[in-house]
Amino acid sequence: MDAQAEFERLSGTYFIAGSYQRSSSSHLAPVHDPSTGKQIGELAHVTTDEIDAVVAAANAAQRQWWALSALERSEQLHEVARMIKTLRPQIAETMARETGKPYKEGMDEVSWSYTATDYYAELGRHSVGSVLGNTVPGQMHYTLKEPMGVVVVLLPANFPIVLLMWEAAAALAAGNAVIVKPSEYASITTLKFMQVFECLPPGLFQCVTGGGAVGSHLVAHPDTHMVGFTGSVATGQSVARACGERFKPVLIEASGNDAFIVMPSADLAIAARGVTFAAFLNCGQVCTSAERIYVHTDIYDEFAALVASETAKLRIGHSLDRIDIGPMEHAGERERVQRILARAVEQGARVIQGGGHPTGLPADLHGGFFLEPTVLVDVTADMDIVNAEVFGPIAPLVRVASFDEALALTNASAFGLGANIYTTDIVEIDRAAREIVTGMVWVNAPLLDNAAGPFGGRKMSGIGRQLGQEGLETFRHTKLVMIDYVQSEQDFWWFPYADDESFPSSKSTS
Repeated sequence: MDAQAEFERLSGTYFIAGSYQRSSSSHLAPVHDPSTGKQIGELAHVTTDEIDAVVAAANAAQRQWWALSALERSEQLHEVARMIKTLRPQIAETMARETGKPYKEGMDEVSWSYTATDYYAELGRHSVGSVLGNTVPGQMHYTLKEPMGVVVVLLPANFPIVLLMWEAAAALAAGNAVIVKPSEYASITTLKFMQVFECLPPGLFQCVTGGGAVGSHLVAHPDTHMVGFTGSVATGQSVARACGERFKPVLIEASGNDAFIVMPSADLAIAARGVTFAAFLNCGQVCTSAERIYVHTDIYDEFAALVASETAKLRIGHSLDRIDIGPMEHAGERERVQRILARAVEQGARVIQGGGHPTGLPADLHGGFFLEPTVLVDVTADMDIVNAEVFGPIAPLVRVASFDEALALTNASAFGLGANIYTTDIVEIDRAAREIVTGMVWVNAPLLDNAAGPFGGRKMSGIGRQLGQEGLETFRHTKLVMIDYVQSEQDFWWFPYADDESFPSSKSTS
């Protein structure tokens, strides 16, 4: 693939009715390679007329899609999965160049996308309702599962493909059409990905690019019927309010501040590798990153040294080189995380590894948005860094005196997406699984996902679930149907009411 030629081909376009069209918008924004800081393309903030045309095409395609048999939809989704596999290297390379994600992580992300698509291709035809035990002899009572209609998916840049397919594969399997509005920092990647949907009816899957105004128009549009959003709390609340005005169903995944507990029974060398991965995957730009690391006081110093040692081994560089850590998504994100780090040090935290810009990078990377993976000790539970989402490469270690203290601090957060614990104590494992107030708990297995199991959070981390059977139901209405085939008279409750069922004082005494 000629990457620069692809960026030029896709720049300024959107995807409508099965083909790329150049937007008529005069509002264009530059696209940069985060590893170098150099411009590699541009994206269009599409016009409202273009959005309206996309919505109209989606509604027409959705009716055609729902008219197919469940088997036909399944077969076409399997073809989408096959196309994702075929284009996997190209999509991963585009993602690496646009988002700064290491190529290996991009390849993993695309793999997770086609496995989710294959999963929903089968799950979507497994059941479209259920027969109920009737309450009246001779009648048939059952439910039907029906699509929402046109689903809008609004996404961040950190996982532009897998987060899309976790929602879109389920939505398509449920019979919906999909319109995606990607992050401005992953728009070319998402446009490139549209090639995998060429086997679907034109208009069934479309992509529009731009900023908040584009997303707002899609959310408020009377002919879109559901919204799936992943991003910040503030934007998620805005989306939820707009959907609430129309009682439009909404799925919100709005940030995390996940705890990572390490207890004395853990194998500390393995736990240190686990927390290093959980804190610094995708340069820490993961909603389930380990952002509050609670370590028992008996092992705190030893564990901190191990984490610092593992972190020092991480290779930093261009996303297409042999590296472990790439740059942050854009300059603004790096500056934001640097401010968070400076505030933590101001409040008393101490840097034992990292903390600055990496040295020794080639000259062509000096303009990149790099930040060293950083390990902090002497962090206390009241510090700002512990009580808000960092979304960057910082691992703050907090000393705790007991398992009970670690649980209490874990649950004290306003967020409730996921939580990790390393322990071999069966009582601690059982209590963590039951008592931690999050949507997910990982025991000695940080950050794993399973397409067959639900993903989502509680509290300020959002509402609704992706993946699993729950993820399919997110994109379906349930309709109750009751049929009396012989049109029987239902005198057990119709007018006129029987005299002997009237209130006793109304009966004649003569």
